[in-house]
Amino acid sequence: MTDNDSELRTDGGTAEEMIFGTGEDMEAARMSTRERLTRFADRYILAPLRIGWSDWRTRVGGLGLLFYIFLATAGVVLVDQPELNEGPRYQGAFVDWSVPFGTNNLGESIFELIVHATPAMLKMAAGGALMTVGAGVLVGFVGGYKGGLVDRVMMTITDIQAVLPGLPLIIVLAGIFSPREPFIVGVVLAIDTWPGLARALRSQVLTLREEDYIEAGRALGLSSATLIRQDLIPKLAPYILVNMAGAATQVLKASVALYFLGVLPYSTLNWGVMMNNAYETGNAVSQIGHAGHWLFFPAAFLSGMTFVLVLFAQGLDKVFNPRLRARHAQTTPDEESEPQSSGEVM
Repeated sequence: MTDNDSELRTDGGTAEEMIFGTGEDMEAARMSTRERLTRFADRYILAPLRIGWSDWRTRVGGLGLLFYIFLATAGVVLVDQPELNEGPRYQGAFVDWSVPFGTNNLGESIFELIVHATPAMLKMAAGGALMTVGAGVLVGFVGGYKGGLVDRVMMTITDIQAVLPGLPLIIVLAGIFSPREPFIVGVVLAIDTWPGLARALRSQVLTLREEDYIEAGRALGLSSATLIRQDLIPKLAPYILVNMAGAATQVLKASVALYFLGVLPYSTLNWGVMMNNAYETGNAVSQIGHAGHWLFFPAAFLSGMTFVLVLFAQGLDKVFNPRLRARHAQTTPDEESEPQSSGEVM
């Protein structure tokens, strides 16, 4: 070894860095807490927001979700509870702006009914999405990464769940437990949605676990949980999000259908119950001009919610691209986003 231990290596580092750590480690050690927080916020919060806003799907989907969240939070405070005889029975839409969507057979404002049913719909969607993603990610990632006995046990459970008839199982569970809490209703309705996601994720993880960067992580002593959390989940996050949105939309449709059929406990603050009442009591299909608005507006809000969920999930595909995040992060060094040219040979 020469006396000049600070001699540059071919990769641009020094001998001291080779012995005691990389240049990035030394730079991170020199950074203040404020600088680290600034870089973290820029790269993992602000940069994803910039990327998401650049895609029309994320903009439309995000603004649509914010609209429904606004209805579920501020809307229920700003809009009065629906009351009987707020207007003439079966009043049409946009005739009286105190009841903009018209009234039902009891003179209740359809707009107020829709607004006050929105929190329950969002809770059901959240419960179903978390159930699907939680079970699918746990079984798919752990089984695919661990392999062996763990994989066989988890895939056996998945296969058993997959072959059970979904709709009859949901109807039986709903009849036995009669869940009234919207979040629990969403979990019950998603009981048969996770096996497909678990199998798809397992097949991807079986391939990814053999990649060089995963092998390098194992060689460095990183735990399985760290590798799954930091490397595998971000790589498959777009696919997971699309399935999460799909599960939420499926739960919304299933809940409306089962409330419409009377399988789930009756609640006036639910879009499915509103549609059932419009069909059964108001004859909204045969007398569209008389009560069609009572059926149309809950169906329109349901369709809008499912549409913005899918758009938002599809638009987030770019957000999880690490190269795009590095390019949009203003505090990231240039060398992270621009690969060095290999044309020069020292």
